[in-house]
Amino acid sequence: MILAYIIGFTFIGSIASLTGGYFLLLKKNITEIFSIRLVSFAAGALLGVAFLDLLPEAVEKAEEANVFIPALLGFVSFFFAEKIIRHIHHHHEHEEKPTTPLIIFGDGIHNFVDGVIITTAFLTSIPIGITTALAVATHEIPQEIADMGVLLANGLSKTRALLYNFLSALTALVGALLAFFFASFIESYLYVFLALAAGHFIYISAADLIPELHESRIKDKRFSQVFLFTAGIVSVYVFTKFFE
Repeated sequence: MILAYIIGFTFIGSIASLTGGYFLLLKKNITEIFSIRLVSFAAGALLGVAFLDLLPEAVEKAEEANVFIPALLGFVSFFFAEKIIRHIHHHHEHEEKPTTPLIIFGDGIHNFVDGVIITTAFLTSIPIGITTALAVATHEIPQEIADMGVLLANGLSKTRALLYNFLSALTALVGALLAFFFASFIESYLYVFLALAAGHFIYISAADLIPELHESRIKDKRFSQVFLFTAGIVSVYVFTKFFE
């Protein structure tokens, strides 16, 4: 039963987010505006899941252990990972080499980690698994739109760009299934994985999504961004209280 939840919501969280890239092919202007607004909601939702769901559960399961060290490690590790990816990307640009393999590889690793996080959340409880998977979906859709834009700009055909995005999205399912089959190990250190996931979500929101909101040029951004950002946090709070 729990495996069905994991597979279903991993599909929703990562693989189904490819629809964002597909719609970019149809209505570019509308999709980009929708993407920016979804980023606002995702930034709030990720913070909400981290602080209202994952960290409280980690504290409860840790007993006497310190959950803030793995949370900090989760944040810092993704800072280092992004630094390395950006450095390689910058180096390739100066050598005028195609960045397509880098985009696919980076997205694949990201999706793999998302799959592990979703399984970890479901091993804690089904409600936490659902909120985590939906939070993953909200930030994956605009990311897939951005990746699709880069792949098309690199000269790939629409069909090949969709295929590569689909293959990288499948790594989420691989990560989810591996985490499930090694559940006995994960459950022994569940508080560590929950705290790492929280640090991961905090980093994505604070370092990637929120700066993107500050740089966006949507005319009604002041009201809509604040409203959607707050709505993301409130929706997680309401959901967690509903399933207490």
